[in-house]
Amino acid sequence: QVQLVESGGGVVEPGDSLTLSCVLSGRPFNTYTVGWFRQAQGKEREFVASIKRGGGHTYYADSVKGRFTISKHNAENTVRLQMNSLKPEDTAVYYCAAGTGLITSTLRDGAAYSSWGQGTRVTVST
Repeated sequence: QVQLVESGGGVVEPGDSLTLSCVLSGRPFNTYTVGWFRQAQGKEREFVASIKRGGGHTYYADSVKGRFTISKHNAENTVRLQMNSLKPEDTAVYYCAAGTGLITSTLRDGAAYSSWGQGTRVTVST
């Protein structure tokens, strides 16, 4: 099973940028589809973005499209989430998840991912 470790969270002001990183270890990196999810206090976990194994097609939640960019860096076994124009409603714990055998229709479903990181907290506040 793959292990995932997130980093890069912090406290920023509205309009700022932040980059989250997810390092995968334990299995061949490029066999996994990797997703980012977030959970705000008192709310359900929600899909943020994902990048498919192989070709690296990307998918985004409507709420972050145009502001967030997911990318993978094979040499570093890392998937990054570049977050620009952050808003207070982006405040949440962000989780990295990995899975194999995902198809496009399941990418937004957290239950489709078999491995999860411990999360990194992002706070957007004045």
